[in-house]
Amino acid sequence: MSKITTVESKYLKKDVSKFSVGDTVRVYLKIIEEGKQRLQAFEGIVIGKKGSGTRATFTVRRISYGEGVERIFPLHTPAIDRVEVIRKGKVKRAKLYYLRKKIGKKTKVDEKISSASKEIEKPAVS
Repeated sequence: MSKITTVESKYLKKDVSKFSVGDTVRVYLKIIEEGKQRLQAFEGIVIGKKGSGTRATFTVRRISYGEGVERIFPLHTPAIDRVEVIRKGKVKRAKLYYLRKKIGKKTKVDEKISSASKEIEKPAVS
């Protein structure tokens, strides 16, 4: 194990939520204003992930007042309180940069249906 990984291991978060590209997430950031701390949510689609270890980042895109807004978040920063997965996305790409050119309903990503929810939706055969 190299010296860099041993130093970085102290700064890795233990409770990182599992999400992937295409998921709709809500990121809760810790904002400090005038000595008070509050949480601010940023909700959007994850369009990319890159890096590993403490250098891992993810990009979240949302439309705000008709304008596309993207934010890049370091995954292991103490400024992020938690990341909630709202919807799982069904995509075949590692980077969803093509969403930057889409407008309106074309920016929607299909929802991934898990096997557990498929079993619930099956009608009973009698």
